[in-house]
Amino acid sequence: MAAGFKTAEPLEYHRSFLKENCRPDGRELGEFRPTTLNINSINTANGSAMVKVGNTTVICGLKAELTMPPSDAPNKGYIVPNVDLPPLCSSRFRPGPPGEQAQAASQFIADVIESSDLINMEELCIEKAKLCWVLYCDIMCLDYDGNLLDTCIIALLAALKNAQLPEVTINKDTDLAEVDMKKNKHLNINRHPVGSSFAVFDDTITIVDPTAEEESLSTALLTVVTDEEDRLCAVHKPGGTSLSAEKLQHCINRAVTRNKEINKLLNKVMDSMKMSK
Repeated sequence: MAAGFKTAEPLEYHRSFLKENCRPDGRELGEFRPTTLNINSINTANGSAMVKVGNTTVICGLKAELTMPPSDAPNKGYIVPNVDLPPLCSSRFRPGPPGEQAQAASQFIADVIESSDLINMEELCIEKAKLCWVLYCDIMCLDYDGNLLDTCIIALLAALKNAQLPEVTINKDTDLAEVDMKKNKHLNINRHPVGSSFAVFDDTITIVDPTAEEESLSTALLTVVTDEEDRLCAVHKPGGTSLSAEKLQHCINRAVTRNKEINKLLNKVMDSMKMSK
């Protein structure tokens, strides 16, 4: 009977749970799904991580290449994130060029990298106007069940923390780059941004970490990104109903707590990797 009700009237089905301050999967309104993290998932990458939030699974592989610095920032390197949503991860996605959601996610990740001051881009420059590192961050969704942005940010942050780049010098005689693969060093991570996504039901009820079904039934979606010093890095709200200042503040407070939870997980995984070496 319940399965038939869910199929015929999915919104009413969810409302019957929300009235009792819970959700169909048994979570409270402000409760995130279990989050797991693995690093060094791809041996051929300079850094990598796989993150699972509930059923949503994302893998990030980081590949570093040497190139010329951009003309408008000759003393900086740069990061190029790309989010891929293949048909493999959900029946809602089709083969072919990146769809609107994948493009929006890639742009959002790029904005977070810039606004959060995640990495000092000058440290990626080897010689001004001559040589710098470009970090290609390929983020692929393996299983899609909502809350893509949060999962992508955790995977990116973990891959960057896990990454190692070889030492590069420029030979003064030949003016060519020399790479020492035996001398690797980790990137300096300035900030640790973490996202918290919310869905709004019936313009009033706010839930955290929505599933794909909850996202499709909501009247608005919101992602708040904060760093470890409780600073607001980004707010992403693609349309939908408006939120009161009180509701927005509630979301920011929850995002601050989430940041602490994820950074604790990240440190635990990084420490366990050091112990195993």
